[in-house]
Amino acid sequence: MTDAVKGPASYFPSIEKKYGRPIAEWKDLIRTSSLTRHMELVNWLKAEHALGHGHANALVAHTLAEANGN
Repeated sequence: MTDAVKGPASYFPSIEKKYGRPIAEWKDLIRTSSLTRHMELVNWLKAEHALGHGHANALVAHTLAEANGN
């Protein structure tokens, strides 16, 4: 029996399916962006890449948490 993925990562399969890019690619875009604040990055993903709010938020939250060692 495996535990269900929780938190932002639970969105990853649907993000890959809906937008056609692997999660690693989205994370690279976030990491290489000149933006650093959570909501700036969320709004950028929504405006420039047409992500929904929940998907953008999950990607940013997970990527920033990794960068901060969480």
